[in-house]
Amino acid sequence: MRRLYLALINGVSANIIGRIGVSLVTAVFILFILFELLQVVGLFTNAYFGLIVYLLFPALFIIGLLLLPIGWRMYMKAGGFTLKESFTHRFDEVDIQAKILGARLLRTFGLLTIINLIFIGAVSGRALHFMESAEFCGTACHNVMNPEWTTYRQSPHARVKCVECHVGEGIGALIDSKRNGTWMMISGSLNIYKRPIPTPVHNLRPARETCEKCHWPEMFLGNRIRNIVHYKTDEASTLSYTTLMMKVGSGKEGLDKGSHWHVAARNEVRYASLDYEREQMIWVDVRQPDGTFKRYRNNSLSNLDSQHQEHLRTVDCVDCHNRATHIYEFPENAIDVRIRKGLIDRTLPFIKERALGALTSNYPDSNAAMKVIEAHVGNFYQLNYPELSSTASKKIDEAVNIIKDIYKRNIHHHMNIEWGSYPNHLGHRNSEGCFRCHNKNLVDDEGQTISMDCTLCHSILAIDESTPFKYLVDIQSDRADGSLMKVQKYLKSEFQKSME
Repeated sequence: MRRLYLALINGVSANIIGRIGVSLVTAVFILFILFELLQVVGLFTNAYFGLIVYLLFPALFIIGLLLLPIGWRMYMKAGGFTLKESFTHRFDEVDIQAKILGARLLRTFGLLTIINLIFIGAVSGRALHFMESAEFCGTACHNVMNPEWTTYRQSPHARVKCVECHVGEGIGALIDSKRNGTWMMISGSLNIYKRPIPTPVHNLRPARETCEKCHWPEMFLGNRIRNIVHYKTDEASTLSYTTLMMKVGSGKEGLDKGSHWHVAARNEVRYASLDYEREQMIWVDVRQPDGTFKRYRNNSLSNLDSQHQEHLRTVDCVDCHNRATHIYEFPENAIDVRIRKGLIDRTLPFIKERALGALTSNYPDSNAAMKVIEAHVGNFYQLNYPELSSTASKKIDEAVNIIKDIYKRNIHHHMNIEWGSYPNHLGHRNSEGCFRCHNKNLVDDEGQTISMDCTLCHSILAIDESTPFKYLVDIQSDRADGSLMKVQKYLKSEFQKSME
C-alpha cells in the first residue's frame, strides 16, 4: 500500500507546480480534520479561526487540486510528451505492466477523487453553516460591524440568529445574501463603506416572514402598562413616573383600537417617503370600509419635483419597531435605566446631572472620553463632597464604570456613530416616530388631517409625577363607590410586573 501511495504521489507531482499542489491538498485536508476534532472538544471557539478554516481552507484546497493538472500539462509541454508518454515516464515501467498494481493505482486515483469531492462538499456545507452564525456576522468584519454586534448582544433578540431577519427563504435569497456579503467584505477591505452604515431598510424581509413568526397579529390582545421611570438632574436625582396604558389592539372587532390597528389584516396603510429612512412622508393612503383608499398629502412638500423617486411601502411591524434588535440608546434614557436597575447609586448627589454632562460632551475619540468621564464625575465629588468621596469611593467608581460602558455601547467614533445616529421610531419621545404620519401637514381632499389624539394608542395615567397613577388617584377622590379602587389595585399589580 505504501508503494502504491508513493507511486501515485510521484506520478502526479510532475514538477514543482504539481508538488505544491500535492502539499496544499494534503496540508489542508489534515489541518481541517484536526480543527474539527479540536472544535469538538471545545478548544477552538473563536470566530476568526472559523473564518480561516471555512473560507480560506476550501480555497487553498481547490487551488491545490487545480495545480495538479496544470503541473502535469506544463510537464507534457516542456518534454514534448503525449499523455501516454508522460504516463510512461512518470510511473515505474514495472508498475505499469503489472496489471494488478496498475488497476489498483487507477482505483486508488478514482477513490481519492471521490474523497476530494466529498471533502469539498462537506467543507462548503460547514462554511455555509458557519456564515449563518451570529458570531460570523458580528465579528468577521470587526471594525465595521462591531457597533451592530455590541447592540445585538444586549437586545431582546440576542438569541435570534442574524439570518432569521436578514436572509430570506429560498435559494434566491441565499444567493442575494452571499452577494451582498461579498460586497461588504470587498468594501470593508478597500475602506470604501459609508460611516455610519445606512440602515438596510430597503432590503429587509417582510415582517410576515420574520417578526410574525413569533409575534403574530392574532396575539395582539389586551392593553399593556408602560412605565417610564425618569430621574431629574437635581441633587437628589428625584424620581418621577410617566405611566401609560398602551392600547395594543389587533384590528378585530372589539379590539379595533390601538397601535396594531395599522398592521391588522382588515386594514391597510401605505405611504410614499422621501427616502429609505422613512422619516418624511410624501403621502399616506388609508383603506376605507368600502375598500377604497383615502389619501393624505403632505402640503409642506407641494413643490416637490415630479421626477423625485418615491419610496412606496405598505406599513408593517418594522415601520415603528425599526430598532427591535440593534437598539441605540439616548443618554438620558440610558442613565435612567441604569439608576432604576441599581447599577448607578442614586444616593450620590447630582449623579444624574454628572452622568448626563459626561456623556453628552464632545470627545475626539473613545480614549479621551474615558479619561474625561472619570475626571468629570470623580473630581466633582472630591471638590464638592470630599468626605463622601472617601466613604463612598466604591459607589463612585462603580458609577464611573457604568457611565463609561454606556458611552462605549452607544458611541463608535470610527464609524461616526453618535447620539441619535440611528433614531428609534417606536413612540415619539426621541424621534418623530408616530408624528411622521400623525401631523398637521398630511391633509386629505376635504382638508382633514390624520388624527393626533393621544388616546388613540394610550391612556395617560401619569406624566412626570411622583406617583405612577396620579390621574387615577385624582379621579378616585371624587368617587365613593370603590369601583375604581379595584382598577387601581390591578394597575399597581401590572406596574410591579413591568418593573421586574
